[in-house]
Amino acid sequence: MDQIFVTLKSGILDQLGRFLPDWALVVHSVLISITAIAILGPVTMMYLTLLERKVVGRMQNRPGPNRVGKWGVLQPIADGIKMLTKEDIVPLRADGVLHFLAPVLIVMPALLVFAVIPFGRNMTPVNLNIGFLYFIAVSSTSAIPIFMASWGSRNKYALLGGMRVIAQMISYEVPMVLAAVPVLMLTGSLSTNDIVTAQSGWGGLQWFALTPWGFAGFIIFFLCGVAECNRSPFDLAEAESEIIAGFHTEYSGMKFALFYMAEFMNSFTVSAICTTLFLGGWQGPGFLPSWLWFFLKTYSLIFVMIWFRGTLPRFRIDQLMGLAWKLLLPMTLANILIAGFWHFTHGWIKIAGSIALVIASYEGLVRLNQRYTPEKRVYTFAE
Repeated sequence: MDQIFVTLKSGILDQLGRFLPDWALVVHSVLISITAIAILGPVTMMYLTLLERKVVGRMQNRPGPNRVGKWGVLQPIADGIKMLTKEDIVPLRADGVLHFLAPVLIVMPALLVFAVIPFGRNMTPVNLNIGFLYFIAVSSTSAIPIFMASWGSRNKYALLGGMRVIAQMISYEVPMVLAAVPVLMLTGSLSTNDIVTAQSGWGGLQWFALTPWGFAGFIIFFLCGVAECNRSPFDLAEAESEIIAGFHTEYSGMKFALFYMAEFMNSFTVSAICTTLFLGGWQGPGFLPSWLWFFLKTYSLIFVMIWFRGTLPRFRIDQLMGLAWKLLLPMTLANILIAGFWHFTHGWIKIAGSIALVIASYEGLVRLNQRYTPEKRVYTFAE
């Protein structure tokens, strides 16, 4: 099964190479990759919305979408048609250029990150030797269109939501990158393919998440990824009860749909990179194709994100920022040292010592943070 997908693109190019010059062959190769990514991104977003509505509906004891098509499978298409036909309303005082460009630009990083994701054995669209660095660099640019949307809307609620997003993304990007440092140290490579290959032992089950330092890094990276996507319980930037809808308050129609699409595509890419770094990527026992292993792991993490939304309330802003700076950041620094201990020791000392260090680091940070007791708030009501 893997061989069919691996040879499909090369077979097409072989046929074209019989009558096309070399430069045209390169152009066709690039166009095939771009077309595949451009189709996969929106389709992934469309059916992630259906998956989330179905799963949350089940958690809340209701059916979810079930009218458009059998089991509601055509609901995303109906939603897309609705978004395309809705009126595009632009506030009179808004900056027209920024208001238009923001939803367009926010989709671009979400699509570009797909280029370095290893979807299966020999199924990476672009095998960069700095693949993880590319992911961090491209995904961090999504803060710019968010700020453009909030500032260009000329709305105080949108601006407040945009400032929250910027503060949150900067705060959680730091521990997110540091959580991946032990993986990069022990594999000696920034290539996403090399990272997956390094986890090929034990019949495809030598995942980094099964080590003490890898498990800690996996939890931290995944939580930071959820925060980066502005998903519950980290969606304070879109709190309807406080700031209406955050940075995209003044957007409607297809412009709003582009923000929505970027959020769901980011959820997929974060889960995919987390799978690549800590869960062996496409590695697994040989009874399933490699691409199927990859999607099973990725969608399992997406299910956990949806589970968070259906069960957890939002953090307060002080809890949100405190979690990043007071717990996750120092824990990632300790985890780098633990990974070094794991690498340079052997036998039972290696396993027991690493587990003890992870537990001691976590417990120590929790106890340290519990020493601070916030003052009781006193509210003064107007008469």
